[in-house]
Amino acid sequence: MSQNKSVLNMTEGNPKRLIIQFAIPVFISQLFQQLYNSVDSLIVGNFLGKEALAAVSSSGNLIFMLVSFFTGTAMGAGVVISRYFGAKDYKRVTRAIHTNVAFGLVCGLLLTVVGVLATPTLLRWMGTAPEVLPQSIIYFRYYFIGVLANVMYNIFTGIMNAVGDSKKPMQYLIFSSILNVILDLLFVGVFGLGVGSAAVATTISQAASALLCLRQLLKKGTVYQLTPSKIRFHGDMLREIVKYGLPTGIQNSVISIANVVVQSSINSFGTEAMAGYGSYIKIEGFAFLPVTCFAMALTTYIGQNLGAGKHARAKEGARFGIVTSLSLAELIGVLFYLFSPQLIALFNRDPEVVYYGVQHARTVSLFYFLLAFSHVIAGICRGAGKAIVPMVIMLSVWCVLRIAYITTIMHFVNKIQFVYWAYPLTWSISSVIYLIYYLKSNWLHGYDKTPEVTEY
Repeated sequence: MSQNKSVLNMTEGNPKRLIIQFAIPVFISQLFQQLYNSVDSLIVGNFLGKEALAAVSSSGNLIFMLVSFFTGTAMGAGVVISRYFGAKDYKRVTRAIHTNVAFGLVCGLLLTVVGVLATPTLLRWMGTAPEVLPQSIIYFRYYFIGVLANVMYNIFTGIMNAVGDSKKPMQYLIFSSILNVILDLLFVGVFGLGVGSAAVATTISQAASALLCLRQLLKKGTVYQLTPSKIRFHGDMLREIVKYGLPTGIQNSVISIANVVVQSSINSFGTEAMAGYGSYIKIEGFAFLPVTCFAMALTTYIGQNLGAGKHARAKEGARFGIVTSLSLAELIGVLFYLFSPQLIALFNRDPEVVYYGVQHARTVSLFYFLLAFSHVIAGICRGAGKAIVPMVIMLSVWCVLRIAYITTIMHFVNKIQFVYWAYPLTWSISSVIYLIYYLKSNWLHGYDKTPEVTEY
């Protein structure tokens, strides 16, 4: 089976160079993804005002909560694919790809129905302010009408990333991000169509990127070639995808549930606090970029090398990824701390909105190295086939403990700055647990012996 030039075999060559070679396109992709996600808020906040910005912001955590379970579970296929790609077992690579696409189609359709029908109820559960609820419902529903494109884009890019191809997803995301900016400016800025049109622009852009990915996967002769007639569930592959992906899906969802609780607490402080928090979250996404790109790179790198039985090589790459990610995250955190007033004001210049956003930024930004450590070790665990480890840690610390802290502190001290402290406190605790696990456990031995496979 031939491979296109973008495919990266990470089991041979200099580990540092390979990780960086994979991570740079992912970094650029995530940069444009964050721009993609921020444009709605940036344009809405400047053209439609703080109420519309609050409406978009109030939907963010809820959208992520519903989408992240399915996309997180689909990440299990990436682990499975990278494992078999490293072992040069292309027959299983093909079976995993087609099973994952079938899984994504089913999940995307289910998510569309749930998101559209449950919108008003979910937003009310979150305590969304009455003055922004109508616009939140409109934005949320329009977004979920096109959520299948979002799910399938993540499925397709996960397949390509698993075999080391991070360049093609980068190119497609750059195109769709530019398209989203143009459509947002056109719909909101020129035609004045309102907050729902921002969600429509996002949906169209997501569909464009998904179609570009699909066109690449349909090309003949590549290791990740997709054949529509072969899209179906294969029991053995589905079990592996669920085994490695379901913990990640649960992990993403429980973090989102905790963030929904945070959002609900923020909502109780009014529209300005909602808008300020939403502006901070958009800017914070840029600080996560080194965390995300190295976590993804290490998942693929560890998966391929352990699939090939190269344990020492896997450990060498893990050390490099950890140090690099932590250093970059903290550098960005310092810059964010210094320039947060100017950055928050990009979204809305209302003094109260800026005040709330800056207060949040300066509470948490110097602790970004802890966030980076937790995510990078989680990525290593996923690549090693131990996705249940980060699931348990995130469930207990980032969900249960975070919710318990916020519930308690809001009962006794109803001040917003104590809500902000929920993040660095839980990042610190999870980092200590991850450090102990990384140093004491035998995480290198993540896979059982590969079973025999029947003909495709």
